[in-house]
Amino acid sequence: MGTGKSPLCYLSLSLFSALLLILLATLASGTGLQTPNFHGLSFREITVQQIQVGFKRNQFTSRGLVEFYLKEISRINPVLKGVLEVNPDARSQADKADHERYTKAPISLSPLHGVPILIKDNIATKDKMNTTAGSYALLGSVVPRDAGVVTKLRKAGAIILGKASLSEWSHFRSNNAPSGWSGRGGQGKNPYTGDDPCGSSSGSAISVAANMVAVSIGTETDGSILCPSNNNLVVGFKPTVGLTSRAGVIPISPRQDSVGPICRTVSDAVYVLDIIAGIDYNDKVTIKTSRYIPKGGYAQFLKADGLRGKRLGIVRNPFYLGIGNDTTAIVEKHINTLRKRGAVLLDNLEIPDLAAYDISGSAETIALLAEFRISLNEYLKELVASPVRSLADAIAFNKKNPKLEKLEYGQEFFINAEATKGIRKAEKEALSFMERLNREGFEKLMIKNKLDALVTPTNSVSRILAIGGFPGVIVPAGFRSDGHPFGLVFGGLKGSEPKLIEIAYGFEQATKIRKPPKL
Repeated sequence: MGTGKSPLCYLSLSLFSALLLILLATLASGTGLQTPNFHGLSFREITVQQIQVGFKRNQFTSRGLVEFYLKEISRINPVLKGVLEVNPDARSQADKADHERYTKAPISLSPLHGVPILIKDNIATKDKMNTTAGSYALLGSVVPRDAGVVTKLRKAGAIILGKASLSEWSHFRSNNAPSGWSGRGGQGKNPYTGDDPCGSSSGSAISVAANMVAVSIGTETDGSILCPSNNNLVVGFKPTVGLTSRAGVIPISPRQDSVGPICRTVSDAVYVLDIIAGIDYNDKVTIKTSRYIPKGGYAQFLKADGLRGKRLGIVRNPFYLGIGNDTTAIVEKHINTLRKRGAVLLDNLEIPDLAAYDISGSAETIALLAEFRISLNEYLKELVASPVRSLADAIAFNKKNPKLEKLEYGQEFFINAEATKGIRKAEKEALSFMERLNREGFEKLMIKNKLDALVTPTNSVSRILAIGGFPGVIVPAGFRSDGHPFGLVFGGLKGSEPKLIEIAYGFEQATKIRKPPKL
């Protein structure tokens, strides 16, 4: 059966669509977006929701947004070094998104459709870009497929703008290497202070803070989302381990590794989390952990009054010690705000077996070294092509290229990990110690006091959350007396993301601390 339209009519419509797309792209890349504006708001702090509203009102295009960010990367990145490489296909992806929006394709209804995103360079992308963990040892390697989270982002219509820099090998080559440094990327810099951006997801935080991208993805084993977010005045969300897939991520420890968003607002982070959370059969842990995902997703918990009735714990020793009088005064002001917004504050709590946490770093290191060797070798063997096929190969590469990889920084983590022989007696004892510590420490504190979250300044709580696989979200809280930014972390038990979102969003809306750096 025919439609009553001639082939010429179809051709005319196709030509019209093509011409319209060319016109939109021309307008987007022309002078109209050299100083982009959204109802008086510069693109430099634009949110995901505002981007989608701008798209619907035909105020700008994905192509125009990509051109803006590429221009900012060209202008700022030579100094900040937050972006390792840009995607040569970013513009064509943007044109595709504009076409999908014009034709009202179902994918265009996704909250991340047409939104540029940076991916940390330890997360695989099966495209023209590299996946190297910042090291020349993996330059030119070919991954078998997109990482699980990248697959979800592409299905949602997000534009992969490029790869964010990082502390090389996720800061697990040597303790002597500066935070934010990698062989390929050089030294990343904090856009507020010009110094330590913190690692290992340094580039993801730098780029979002400096408005070189709309949103980004980072990874955390211990502090690598929370710390750079703290130092760069952005929101970092470290999900429950396994809530997001780690398949295709250059690993340290499947027991502790987590993939999460780094954004300028809590709502942006939640929109990203909604897309990347869920089952990936290449990461079996996600099957079990998917039970934590609420029906209807996470965005429903973005409530301005989310603090009301929440039970928040304050453990002053050790988290509030040594932060300085000026910072303490700011934190106390925020505590009062939490209380005024309806939260129930339980102050001066104590973590059971606190002394054991002081030595937990040793146990964590013992376990991580063995887990790193096992999981990295598995990752490298699965690559389609690679200059190195094992941790031993990576150690040898660094020795052969001491200037390229700045071997003066050392590679003691690599060497110590290579010396491990699997999960043996020492590793089992370390794992057992940490499991007991989780059960009798943080979990006992939370359950006994019926807490919805623990509130801590800066990222000092990261190890407790890390060794237990617990979630945490950090929200900008202000500036120390020396001008360095810091945030407040809200940490909870596994699967407590809905409550953490309500708390973090409620705090953010009550304070609105976030401000862009003066570049």
